[in-house]
Order: sequence, then C-alpha cells, then structure tokens
Amino acid sequence: MKEAILEPLLRKMRLARVLPYIQSFANPKVLDIGCGWEARLLREIEPYISKGVGIDFKAPKISTPKLETFAYFFEQKEEITESSQNAFTFNGGGGNANLSTKHCHLPFENEEFDVVTLLAVLEHLNHPKEMLQEIARVLKPNGILLLTVPSRAAKPVLEFLSYRLKIVSEAEIRDHKRYYNKADLANLAHQVPNLCLQKHKYFQCGMNNFALLRKVQA
Repeated sequence: MKEAILEPLLRKMRLARVLPYIQSFANPKVLDIGCGWEARLLREIEPYISKGVGIDFKAPKISTPKLETFAYFFEQKEEITESSQNAFTFNGGGGNANLSTKHCHLPFENEEFDVVTLLAVLEHLNHPKEMLQEIARVLKPNGILLLTVPSRAAKPVLEFLSYRLKIVSEAEIRDHKRYYNKADLANLAHQVPNLCLQKHKYFQCGMNNFALLRKVQA
C-alpha cells in the first residue's frame, strides 16, 4: 500500500511524542488501537515493551513472542442488528462489553494493559466517549492513554494538503468526523469518571494535539 508523501513524517512526529512516556514504564504491555497496515509503532517500540498488541480493520496478521496484531473493527459504524452484532465479536476476546448497547468494543479483558495508544484515530470515531470508556476498562490502575488528534486549526490545512496538493491521504481526511482542541479533550475526558487528562500539548505548529490521560479511581 503506497502512502501519501507526508504520511511517514507525520507518523514519525507522533512517535516522538509518545515514546518517552512508554519508556517510563518498566516493560509495559501496550495496546495500539488503529495500528495501521504495517503496525509500525509497535515495531518501533518493541525493544521497550514486554508485549504489544495492535488492532485495526486493515491490520496485518503478526504473531511473535512480543507482538500480536489482527484485523478488528473496534467501532460499529451502523445500527447494531443481530447479524452485525455477530460480526462485531472476536473469538479470542474478553471483557464485559454488552454489544447490544455499545458502539465500541475492545476484545480484551479488564485491566489488561499498562499503556494504550490512540494515534490519529480519535478524529475518525463516531462514538469517542464510548471508545474512552472501553479504553478505561482495559487499562490497569494508573495506566495511561496516549493520544494524538488534529486540532480545529488543522481542518482547512489538511483539506488543502490532501484535496489540492495530494500529499496527505485524501481518504483519511474525508473520513474525519471531528477536530479537537484542548477544551474539547478535557470535556471528553470529564465524561469518563476514571480517566483524568494529565497532560496536553499542541505540536506541529498548533495543528495537532498530544494528550496523556491516566486511569484513576472513580
């Protein structure tokens, strides 16, 4: 799969933001939601983790002593029916999610991961609150969520770079549901009782958000 010309640079900048926080844990177990078609983040952080799991609808199948990835639709896009609910399950999954009422589901047990990464994914979600609730469920106490998401100021810039210059993936930009600023992320985190927004920074000249949310006692 050929990438748009700016995609590798943007991915490298996101990695630079999250790597120091992953390294602050001693051999953490990491979940990368939206790991992409090459699971490059997990490959980059492999020396610093005990286990890395990646899910994405376009994920490769990887199974090594340290890394595991598989294709999975973690957000239900359409109205849940009996047939779509069956497609929304994972044979090896765990957790307590009730798929008849949830639009998002992570196929893992409660409190399984030290770190969850959600890099350039939140903007694609129709149900961001439900996703953060699921992330809180699978995080261990004191575990962290690391996320990046384009800011509101990025919308016209990304649309120009993708629609006109073709140096950012047009399909990715057209799939964006929403852009976020710090206040938006703080409000979203406030709706999930056991996730606390502890750190926020803009980067890429204010076009992107980096946020660290920690799981605390509700």
